Amino acid sequence: MRLLIVEDERKVADMIVRGLRAESFAVDVAFDGNSGWEMAAVVNYDLIILDLMLPGMNGTELIRRLRQKGGKAAILVLTARDATQDKVDNFEAGADDYLTKPFAFAELLVRVKALLRRPPANVDHVLRVADLEIDRLAQQVRRAGKRIDLTSKEYALLEYMVSHAGRVLTRTMIIEHVWDESFEGLTNIVDVYVRHLREKVDEPFGAKLIRTVRGAGYCLSTEPEGAA
Repeated sequence: MRLLIVEDERKVADMIVRGLRAESFAVDVAFDGNSGWEMAAVVNYDLIILDLMLPGMNGTELIRRLRQKGGKAAILVLTARDATQDKVDNFEAGADDYLTKPFAFAELLVRVKALLRRPPANVDHVLRVADLEIDRLAQQVRRAGKRIDLTSKEYALLEYMVSHAGRVLTRTMIIEHVWDESFEGLTNIVDVYVRHLREKVDEPFGAKLIRTVRGAGYCLSTEPEGAA
């Protein structure tokens, strides 16, 4: 599942991002309200965690715009403002939960998982390609009914590929979305993890789903090799 953090306190943002990535979530981060709006307008996030006192567009306005646009992502407000009226205003704007600073990451994680158990109308928690199935809530993978155990990075990579099945993904795209940072000169890390996935997801089964698109990247598809 993909989450967006909109938080201008970089130490707080970094702590949240590191913690959520350790839980196998794909995480994007914005440090001001305008950037958060731009990112949320083009990506269908499962959950957005945002501060209220943001540079540019404030958090309450961001929530209103997201809901007016029809966004279904769960929204968790994370702020030092704990007045009852602030909570009422933001719940009315469209927030789903409210956590005041300072906070323990363990509580944040519990709230995130609770919100993600409320399935919004536009999110399918079970992804399927052929006989491959990913339960994004349980973070479990099965193929032909057989459970496949993956590491957290292997799972994140497979989820990203299945979410974009049929689309060619460059190594740079994969690094930015799965590792959430730039690996200058180290794009071969993608090749290593794709090889691991092939050993677990493709080789024990008849049909091969993970394609190499020469000169471009990788694609997960039911089409014959070379057709992507």
